[in-house]
Amino acid sequence: MPAVRPALAELRARIGQIDGTGARQHGVLPFGVRELDRRLPQGGLSLGALHEVAGGGQGAVDGAAAACFVAGIAARMKGQVLWCVTQADLFAPGLAQVGLPPERVIHVEAGDDISVLAAMEEGLRHGGLGAVVGDVARLSMTASRRLHLAAKGSGTIGLALRRWRRQADASDFGQPTAAMTRWRVSELPSAPLPVPGIGRARWLVELIRARAGDSFDLELEACDGAGHLRLPADVADRSAAAAGGRHIALS
Repeated sequence: MPAVRPALAELRARIGQIDGTGARQHGVLPFGVRELDRRLPQGGLSLGALHEVAGGGQGAVDGAAAACFVAGIAARMKGQVLWCVTQADLFAPGLAQVGLPPERVIHVEAGDDISVLAAMEEGLRHGGLGAVVGDVARLSMTASRRLHLAAKGSGTIGLALRRWRRQADASDFGQPTAAMTRWRVSELPSAPLPVPGIGRARWLVELIRARAGDSFDLELEACDGAGHLRLPADVADRSAAAAGGRHIALS
């Protein structure tokens, strides 16, 4: 067995060099939610890699929840964030509410997907940014691979925010790309409060695809002022009860 392990490691390294997943490792960014991090292959989002995020349901068009999910990730990285858009419709106060204030964001209004992708690639190759975000409708395998390789070379995390102007165009999200993970974020009703008002927003966060990982979905409370997600108390109670039930059944 000891003689087999080096050969297996060498084979994995060679495969990684071919598909762009190998070479330098830049660590991970945990979400800080145990139920979420433990299901990710490395315990968090891989740095120096490309990740995709889109809105689910009716949010596939406006993508507000997905944008805030991305902003929360970027907020927890150190340094400036390059955010590339096709139209000047980024809502700065919304980003600030999830921990990404205007002074940390460098806005690039590129005009079309091709220009956004070019700006993203330049930003990822620069290497001095905390994160690079691109608002794109279409993302081909070739374009995503270029972004992924640029991110891997610099160690900067790349976040492709998939937004569409029409619901029919959202089908492009199902096409294969080189992204390490693919997420879908949908809005859910917030928890009722004992007094009149609106509670903390809730999202259904779905991991659609992950290299070397399994897909799953999890109900979470939206990012707070520091970009952190949280497991709702009632969901945590249900999980604990289910775990307790399994324990009793196995004992």
